[in-house]
Amino acid sequence: MRKNQAKSSNNIFPIKVDKLKKQMESRFENNPDLVFTIYEHQKKKIAVFYIGYLVEPEMVHNYLLKPLLTSDKTWANPDILNDIPLSTGKTKEKLQDILQNILIGEVFIYVEGEPAAVSFILSKKEKRNLTQAETESLVQGPKVAFTESIAINMNIVRWNIHSTDLVLEKIMIGERAPREVRLIYLKSIANETDVNTMRQRLKDLEIDQLEDSSVLMQYIEDSSQTIFPQFYSSELPDRFAYTVTRGRIGVLVENSPTAILAPSTFFSFFESTEDLYMRWNAGTFLRYLRFIAIIISVLLTPLYVAATTFHYEIIPTQELITIGESRAIVPFPPIFEALLLEFIIELLREAGARLPTKIGQTIGIVGGIVIGTAAVQAGITSNFLIILVALSALASFTTPNYMMGTAIRIIRFPMIILAGTLGMIGMMFGVCFLIIHLLKLSSLGRPYLSPVYPFRWEDLNKTLYRLPNSRQNKRFASYRPKDLIRYSKRKASKRKDIDE
Repeated sequence: MRKNQAKSSNNIFPIKVDKLKKQMESRFENNPDLVFTIYEHQKKKIAVFYIGYLVEPEMVHNYLLKPLLTSDKTWANPDILNDIPLSTGKTKEKLQDILQNILIGEVFIYVEGEPAAVSFILSKKEKRNLTQAETESLVQGPKVAFTESIAINMNIVRWNIHSTDLVLEKIMIGERAPREVRLIYLKSIANETDVNTMRQRLKDLEIDQLEDSSVLMQYIEDSSQTIFPQFYSSELPDRFAYTVTRGRIGVLVENSPTAILAPSTFFSFFESTEDLYMRWNAGTFLRYLRFIAIIISVLLTPLYVAATTFHYEIIPTQELITIGESRAIVPFPPIFEALLLEFIIELLREAGARLPTKIGQTIGIVGGIVIGTAAVQAGITSNFLIILVALSALASFTTPNYMMGTAIRIIRFPMIILAGTLGMIGMMFGVCFLIIHLLKLSSLGRPYLSPVYPFRWEDLNKTLYRLPNSRQNKRFASYRPKDLIRYSKRKASKRKDIDE
């Protein structure tokens, strides 16, 4: 409702310059950062106004004030647009448009009696230099990461995707503090239904302010109740370019160093661009390793709790004696013992992440050793369980995506509770519940467990394993791209030696 009211704001021009100054000052609560200067030129009053710290003062003086005040012309809006040596000039008639654009670094010129004000973009943007990615570290491949400047990020995307077919659609989100969002896709490849769905979700979003791309994901995901992320967030431009050229959609947000990629499947969160830079068999091995690590992370500790509480018969006799000896002085049941250790592991991880890098690494290593040793000596836990919990925590860190890794670590807690109360039956109930839940999820309307369900044999080599590049000539069919074929499989596999 408020958006419709803002759009229906009446044109305030023509207006007296003094009255315009009062309106602007009242809207900004007499903020001293508002620069509103009135000049008299050729018997006409000219107002130049902007937010001081948002613009380049030298550019305002050299490119606007100098030609404006030294010319003999009686200025009108068409003359300003044609003669001022800047290509960003536009006219604005509504007060709401002026208020929104002045906050992003535009300078306004109003000649008394004209039907609109003229604006020029002279914004001063504080930006961070290109650095190496932190949350998605790679051994091989490009190391550069996105920054908080959407202009720099779009430049990086253009640099990675040299195509006139690339669309960077601009959408403003936020009613009180608008923020620029870019919808990016390849027009000849991306599925039109997916593009329209994403565009509609972005344009229909009515919020006061958009903080970050991770917040935007929570607004536009298919389901906000699940713990699993449905859109992939990445700070790697090469991952972004690879995904967009395969027919998916990217979203960049101003002041956010991470991009959104959609639609995404459950398996795409365990893929790494490093898999592409390695030989196909090594990449396949690492991908299988991550899938095995998920199973270990979710089920290993609950399996120990279920076995030591209800199912001693599944433990080999010699190992059962070892476990019994290590638990002989432990006064707590296995479920409490496991939950306590998992809680301590999460405390150490969170403390290490929040402290400065060097201190955080020291706290994580030393804290883990000291607390683990002290817990065993005090009889709070068994040394056997410490090994299993540490292995489960290590396995969860193999997930390339931070949000999915966090979801897997959280899942362990209800699985331990089910295993400690119902044994193997509780574990199977938890596994079945997870599978059914994942089957019900979707990402931008596409099945979340694709290509396993619905099953597509031709897409398995892009998710569960890799084939040689000469045989990966098709795009992901489950996303239904306009152009399924990437290149000729026959020509790509043909050897061309010099002597032929």
